[in-house]
Amino acid sequence: MSVPLNETVLSLKPSGIRKFFDLVSEMDNVISLGVGEPDFDTPWHIRDEGIYALEQGKTFYTSNAGLKELREEICNYQKRKQGIEYNPANEVLVTVGGSEAIDIGLRAMINPGDEVIIPQPAYVSYYPCALLAGAKPVIIDLKSENEFRLTPEELLSAVTPKTKVLILPFPNNPTGAIMEKEDLEKIAKICIEKDIYVMSDEIYGALTYKGKHISIASLDGMKERTILIDGFSKAYAMTGWRLGYACGPADIIKQMTKIHQFAIMCAPTTSQYAAVEALRNGDDDVRLMRGAYNQRRRFLMNAFKEMNLPCFEPYGAFYVFPCIKEFGMTSEEFATRFLEEERVAVVPGSAFGESGEGFLRISYAYSIDNLKEAMTRLARFVNKLRNR
Repeated sequence: MSVPLNETVLSLKPSGIRKFFDLVSEMDNVISLGVGEPDFDTPWHIRDEGIYALEQGKTFYTSNAGLKELREEICNYQKRKQGIEYNPANEVLVTVGGSEAIDIGLRAMINPGDEVIIPQPAYVSYYPCALLAGAKPVIIDLKSENEFRLTPEELLSAVTPKTKVLILPFPNNPTGAIMEKEDLEKIAKICIEKDIYVMSDEIYGALTYKGKHISIASLDGMKERTILIDGFSKAYAMTGWRLGYACGPADIIKQMTKIHQFAIMCAPTTSQYAAVEALRNGDDDVRLMRGAYNQRRRFLMNAFKEMNLPCFEPYGAFYVFPCIKEFGMTSEEFATRFLEEERVAVVPGSAFGESGEGFLRISYAYSIDNLKEAMTRLARFVNKLRNR
């Protein structure tokens, strides 16, 4: 018999995160700091709106692009937060999480052989989605001495005549790095000069702790060449509702909607009604959760300082990325031993690309009590390694 499987799919490696947490599922009494999921419940007024939609029998398909009411609120939100004006009729698509938007955005834009620049360490889906779209992924290894920001020199060194798309993953998962306005202006200048489109993943945009998040789409000349991706999972603690969106040029959104139409039909209806409430009345909830995350962030940074564990200060998302190179182990070896000996689960930095080797991703989307106990165990583990 012939092999019935796609060669590109066969070549994909399983997620490094999933592989590691298969171990966790077989162990008892583990403190897990590995999953990027808020420990907050979805705020009640948002849940109530979803419940009300069900009670009213609003359980039918919406339009492919999403509820008109939701698309309008997305446009209001982007204008309020970023000063960007989008047309809800043809420049917004509601998707099943931000991950679907990444997938169909690349498929809508890429021709075979086009190059997609991916700065790493980065979210694990970018690379496989680029491959599945027929692109050649071009990796930029970001550096801790630059606070894992993308520099114009690094971008220019990766650009070729085949470059089509730059993925801009800030605020960053796994590092927590951000790009400020002056950083983005330099990147935008290159994108305009080299005719590069940008896929800006801003799912953590509301969770920044240094000034205000700036979208590259808000800069002069960039709205027309940027797909802005956002969603509700992180800022509104709505991971299980599976809802995201993409804003961008009408001609690109039209083709993304076509793929979405054939593959998905529409995003979950109940989630869409709840999301309207989140955008209209959820700013205070986001502010409250962001304040709690910031407290946890400061606690972890102080804990690393006390145990003399190097870690640049992250100002976005809810992750820290401490360096463990001094111990002479790979990040997977360190994380595995830490799990086995101290019953604490973290993610090896190598799961997010080769440039993540020598680091750990630790999520602070967990209670302060769990974080305190985990840091006590990490300090004990680090001291044991230093005194062996």
